[in-house]
Amino acid sequence: MSNLTKAQRREAARAEALAMQKKAQGRERMYRIVTLSLLGVLIAGLGVAIWLIFAESQKTPIERADAVPAGVVDETGIPVDEDGAAGTLVEGAPQLDVYVDFMCPVCGQFEALNGADIAELREGGEVAFVVHPVAILDRMSSGTEYSTRAASAAAWVADQAPESFIEYHDLLFANQPAENSAGLSDQQLADFAEQAGVPADVAQGIADGDATDAYRDWVTASTDQATSAEDLANPQTGQFGTPTVMLDGERFEDWSTPGSLRAAVTGGGSADESGDGSTDEGAAEDGSDE
Repeated sequence: MSNLTKAQRREAARAEALAMQKKAQGRERMYRIVTLSLLGVLIAGLGVAIWLIFAESQKTPIERADAVPAGVVDETGIPVDEDGAAGTLVEGAPQLDVYVDFMCPVCGQFEALNGADIAELREGGEVAFVVHPVAILDRMSSGTEYSTRAASAAAWVADQAPESFIEYHDLLFANQPAENSAGLSDQQLADFAEQAGVPADVAQGIADGDATDAYRDWVTASTDQATSAEDLANPQTGQFGTPTVMLDGERFEDWSTPGSLRAAVTGGGSADESGDGSTDEGAAEDGSDE
């Protein structure tokens, strides 16, 4: 370097400075590319997040539920076939939708009065029976949320052991706890499931609370949907109550008259405009029926 002339040294310094400048420009360009790439990824991620939030907001509560029993109809109904299995709707027959709360004493009365007729008609393929489990009486089970737990257990059986569904449904009413009691425990609900023919490992899911964890959201959404549906409201009170009985989409009021529901299904009778005695969601805290 010392042998270079002054002009050569100046030129070498200029070349070195230029090289350093180009190197710095290259680093700056790389930083810019990386920054813009990261910004693009962040913007894309934000766009996806906004879209997901929007898409989620457009879902109905039923669609947001973590689990829905297999084979449900109209989002909240568990169809029962001729053999008593859940998940298949009997075709070519009048559709009978019954909204029940397993703690509702009036639902127990409905079952006692009409259960045998419904079973005979269902087994003969003369009615498409659909059960809609709801939970409007959790407040009547001393804080144990029996209505939700029982409805969830029914949904669990419908999904995991469908062939045992109607037997389980019937056992829950045959062993219905009184209002203002704690209701059946999860272990008792599981024991009745096994009695209905549910495999022990499936019934254990009820005892462990897995059934409630899985179907609580569906039961809550089904209940909210029922209580807000104008066509399900009791015309006398303006409120939803249980049991609510719908025959081919029309309220059937005269179910408390023995044989009346059977006659209506088979074409030998029609709905009566008298009150059906169902327990309304907004009934008094003592559980009195309206």
